[in-house]
Amino acid sequence: MDTFKWQGKNRQGKKVKGETEALSESIVTLGLRKKGITDLKVKKKPKDIEINLPFFKAKVPEKDVVVFTRQFSTMINAGLPIIQCLEIQADQQENKEFKKVLTAIKNAVETGETLADALRKHPTAFDSLYCNMVEAGETGGALDIILGRLAFFMEKNMKLKKQVKGALVYPASVITVAIIVIAIMMIFVIPAFQKMFSSFGSDLPLLTQIIVNISAFLRDNVIYIIIALFISGYTLRKTYQKSDKAHHFFDNMFLKMPIFGMLLRKVAVAKFTRTLGTMISSGVPILTSLEIVARTAGNVVIEKAILATRESISQGKTIAEPLMESGIFPAMVVQMIAVGETTGALDQMLNKIADFYDDEVDAAVAAITSLIEPLLMVFLGGILGTMIVGMYLPIFMLGEVVH
Repeated sequence: MDTFKWQGKNRQGKKVKGETEALSESIVTLGLRKKGITDLKVKKKPKDIEINLPFFKAKVPEKDVVVFTRQFSTMINAGLPIIQCLEIQADQQENKEFKKVLTAIKNAVETGETLADALRKHPTAFDSLYCNMVEAGETGGALDIILGRLAFFMEKNMKLKKQVKGALVYPASVITVAIIVIAIMMIFVIPAFQKMFSSFGSDLPLLTQIIVNISAFLRDNVIYIIIALFISGYTLRKTYQKSDKAHHFFDNMFLKMPIFGMLLRKVAVAKFTRTLGTMISSGVPILTSLEIVARTAGNVVIEKAILATRESISQGKTIAEPLMESGIFPAMVVQMIAVGETTGALDQMLNKIADFYDDEVDAAVAAITSLIEPLLMVFLGGILGTMIVGMYLPIFMLGEVVH
């Protein structure tokens, strides 16, 4: 995809100029002539120097995709042609990477590709769920309705992610700050006390000696500890990504965690029911829907449970049975899904469950936050208090001896 600078005259005879991204100069010329631009001069713009670093790949923010989907739905509903909608969206897009993606999609649609096929070429912006729903909308002639459902689904999904991050960020940030403060005290503050204690000429109390020894160990080996932590974290991450057994072990452990396990299960139920309900109501076949939902589950244990459900349906069985056997989904959820299957209103039932569990996630996040805050205060207060007592204990003992 190249950028072309052009100038010419519009229908009123006024000079106009601009830039357009296209595959060739002829495509730019043809498009401008259709708009009534004459006396054209088109020139290829020199490419900017781009530095592509493997660790800093450009990514389209989910928020931009949501806004695009909502506006695209409104434009289609107003009767605007797809190509014109894409052109308007690309022109007003501030994110350069997303602008390139939308321009490429517009050009692909202009050459005769379906919108869904054009979207599939850009998986970093549009996942398989998005593309399959758009395909269903194109086939059924209800693209504007499907895009509206997609925008609603993505907004709910973003809210869910934000809630989970909110529950995790607070304790993580507090613990990180505490570790930094303790490390500074151990490496810089404790040695100053140690010099003062050495002038006392007597044995230190056990607690003080332990703290001094830990401080000396950290001070002498801080670089090695940091390197070891980095290597351990990197190795653990790679093992998690590449080993199926490790992946299953950790994902299963996360779901069984005392506090956060409950939250993750509720998030999983909300995401599963919302995604499946949206896809079924949009006309996507149920087997395709379950395969996509499994791939986007984000947890191997849940993914296997959903794939088992898909296998069950392909053999003519119900959805409810394998979901109940997995032990991940609550009995109430499974029973409601069974009722939805029986009455032929599965999509509506799934969306009701999703709405209910969105509220459950809200309540769980509030409960976890209120529970973790005092626990963190007690934990950090205990550590810092022990360090302070340990450092002042020799001074108190010295005072007693002098007295």
